This record gives sequence, C-alpha cells and structure tokens, in this order.
Amino acid sequence: MNRHDPRSIAVPLLKPLAWATAIGMFIVLVMGATVTNTGSAEGCGRSWPLCHGELIPEFAVSTMIEFSHRAVTGIETILVLSLAVSAWLAYRQNREIRILAILMVGTLFLQAGMGAWAVLYPQNPLVLALHFGISLAAFASALLVATSVGESEATRQLRRQTVSRGYVRAAWTALLFLLVVVYLGAYIRHAGLNMGCYGWPLCNGQVVPRLGYPTGPVFAHRFAALLAVVFLVGLAVRAWSFRAVRPDLVWASFAAVVLILAQSLTGAVVVSTGMGLFSALLHAGVMALLFGSVSYLCLRVLPGPVEVTETKDAMPTIPVSVGRVQ
Repeated sequence: MNRHDPRSIAVPLLKPLAWATAIGMFIVLVMGATVTNTGSAEGCGRSWPLCHGELIPEFAVSTMIEFSHRAVTGIETILVLSLAVSAWLAYRQNREIRILAILMVGTLFLQAGMGAWAVLYPQNPLVLALHFGISLAAFASALLVATSVGESEATRQLRRQTVSRGYVRAAWTALLFLLVVVYLGAYIRHAGLNMGCYGWPLCNGQVVPRLGYPTGPVFAHRFAALLAVVFLVGLAVRAWSFRAVRPDLVWASFAAVVLILAQSLTGAVVVSTGMGLFSALLHAGVMALLFGSVSYLCLRVLPGPVEVTETKDAMPTIPVSVGRVQ
C-alpha cells in the first residue's frame, strides 16, 4: 500500500473504529447475558423497539437492564454499519474483508431480530438457545474485521505458508463442535436445568450419573466441553510442530487452550455459586473470547485473500502460495 493509495489515509482511521466495534459487540453480548441471567427479558413488557410503549420509560431494575441493553445495541448498530461501509470502500479488492463485513451486519440484525421476536412472542428454550450462538457469531465477525483491517504485511505474508488440509479441517471442526457446546449450555440455561448436576467435576458425585432429565442434558454439555478441551489441545500441539513458519497459529491455538481451560473453571464457579450473576456473566464473556480465538484460528488456516490491483498498463497481480506446511 503506497502513499498514493486512498487506503493509506482510510486505514489508520478504520482500525480504531474496527476495534471499538468489536469491543462494543462484546459489551452487547455480555449485556444480553445479563438480561437472561437476571430474568429481565420482559423488563420492557411486550413492546419493541419501544420500552413499555415509551421511548424513555419509567425505570425499575429489570426495565433499566433491558432498556440499557437495547440502547447499547442501538449504538453498536451505528458502529457496525459505519465500519461495514468504511471497510467495503477501503478494501474494494479484498473479498475476504468484504465478506466478513457482510457477515458482521447480517449476524447483528439476525441477533436483534431474534431478540425482538423473543420479546414479542415468547419462545421455547430450543429457539432461545440459538440467540446466544448468533451473538457469538456477531462478535467473532466484528473481531475478525478488526484483526484484518490495517494488518501488517509481515502478518499477511504468514498465510502464504499454507497448512495441510487435515489441519484446516480439524480447526473448522473444532469451531463447529464448539457451537454444539455453546448450544447445549444455552439450552440448559434457558430451560432452567443448570443444577441438573450438583458438584464439579463429578456430576451428582458420580463420573457417569443416571442420565435422566434434567441430569442428561447437563452431563452431555460437560462431556462435550471435555471433548472440546482435548480437541483444542491437539490443535495446539500440532501447531507447535510448525511454529517456525506459522507462529500466528501457535499463538491462536494456545490462546484457545488457555481460554477453554478458563471456561471450564468459570463453569465450576457457576455450579459452586448456584448460578451467581457475576460467575454466569464471566462464563459468557470467556466463551465469547474463546469462540473469537478459534474463529481467528480458522481464518488464519485459510490461504491469504486474493487481492487484485488494477492498473492501466499491467495485468492483475495475484499472490501465489510459496509452500504448504504438512
């Protein structure tokens, strides 16, 4: 990128906007978890986007929590749209960033739409559990835009050392499996099954308890979380073997391992505190960071984006992979 490229002016301004948007999306996610864990989903009644039919309602605690969540989501919507338009214009030839910008806008509106649907028409836990997964996708897409805009040339060039297809499949499988863990956890929370297993790490004092209801879903969530730990540790160990050429994958995979271990510990705190508010919010926040780190790993294992530079006197230039890490 040279000084005559319009992006040389736009990118320095775009990067702070991108990180502000990613942080804002994280705040929206945690505030949404606050609404769920305080039972404030009906704090504005069956009214959306107004609160009790008013722009600024009289405040009770539940009303304040729900109204604050809606207000912050409104501000975040402005940030997301501003970032999406700016990134689209600044990176006209980078299809990857433009796709991420579309995903960021789409998941934000889908998240808001499901929230409105849940307010206007009460849903069952199976549907409500989808909301948290969509919130994670919205945060992850904003995070990936933030890490992609203004990316240094050295970081960009690392992706030219492609990794084996097996590692790519393993990384994406880990992300999809993590969504299963998230869905199970969200379903348990919305269905009120949190204490289906007393104690941690044992469930009701047993390694494998009687799998009736509500113990079965909670135990399935714990078992799936354990498999996710094993999966991510395996990815980190494999990444270490090509640390010389792909240090970005080492850092991303080891961050994922640290975060999933932290997630397990916060799960233990949730059980020990009987679903205490702050422990539940910490659990949701760490999960968001974990999902973001695995999403980043999945992006980094893909070949670098093809960026075509159009000139009058030359053919478009397309980066060529310089090697594959087995």
